[in-house]
Amino acid sequence: MKAIALSEYGGPEDLTLMDLPDPKVAPGEVLVRVEAAGVNPVDWKLAAGGLDPIMVAHFPMIPGWDVAGVVARNGLDSTEFAPGDEVFGYIRKDSAEHGGYAEQVAVPVRMLARKPRALSWAQAAGLPLAGLTALQASDRVGAGAGDTVLVHAAAGGVGSLATQLLVARGARVIGTASPANHEFLRGLGAEAVAYGPGLAERVRELAPDGVDVALDFVGGESVDVSVDLLRSPERLASIADHRAAALGGHYVWVRPDGAGLSTLAALADEGRLTVPVERVLPLREAAEAWRLNSEGHTRGKLVLAVGEPS
Repeated sequence: MKAIALSEYGGPEDLTLMDLPDPKVAPGEVLVRVEAAGVNPVDWKLAAGGLDPIMVAHFPMIPGWDVAGVVARNGLDSTEFAPGDEVFGYIRKDSAEHGGYAEQVAVPVRMLARKPRALSWAQAAGLPLAGLTALQASDRVGAGAGDTVLVHAAAGGVGSLATQLLVARGARVIGTASPANHEFLRGLGAEAVAYGPGLAERVRELAPDGVDVALDFVGGESVDVSVDLLRSPERLASIADHRAAALGGHYVWVRPDGAGLSTLAALADEGRLTVPVERVLPLREAAEAWRLNSEGHTRGKLVLAVGEPS
């Protein structure tokens, strides 16, 4: 099969389109013919060795933890899906080797769900990691109906999904973003405020008594501002700053979860959640996708087209 892989830790310039053996399919797995693969910052951070202290890597290593595709074959005792089923998943395994930047990937069935009918292949591939992060962070602090929730970086990949999820649950969302993204946030149902100096005062203009929940997707000063605004620090969740736990809140590291993906898929099919896609690039241009992703200026998801676009 064709795959983008690295022979050792490195950067985008080290990504190579290789011919690699077709994956073996273990019991409890299915072989997925990949239509699209989502691009996330963790992909290039992992490739650079950033997760080496906590995750074993085997080379050649195929990056990519977000995929959408079609089940091609079942492993032994893998009855949850059948050949031809359209699926999507966050396929983070115990070690880094067989990722989604490939024509095929073997995936444990617990990491998959049926693809939302309302989303394109590109949108479905952009949803799993960011969507599960938003869902699990929200669930960790019990964010829901009646809560006023401060979402930091609300126009970003995770933040925009968290905003939609919380609005669907009946929460009031105050989202931080650059002024250029304020109209985008309002379209998602949030009240927009500019980040930077004076943020706490701007939030209090909208919520004089503070906020019930804070979701931090950027780290740093956002955590300190959140603690100042929260009625209880226990309802702070951060994916970017370990200090959140020391301050009484929670540090969240997203986990694969097929049931959570099904929840997100249902919201998408109900028309209450969508995935903005900034750009779709062919698999061979993975290095360019990493360059764009590392700049941090894209509002929607970057996705690699592996199969025929549809």
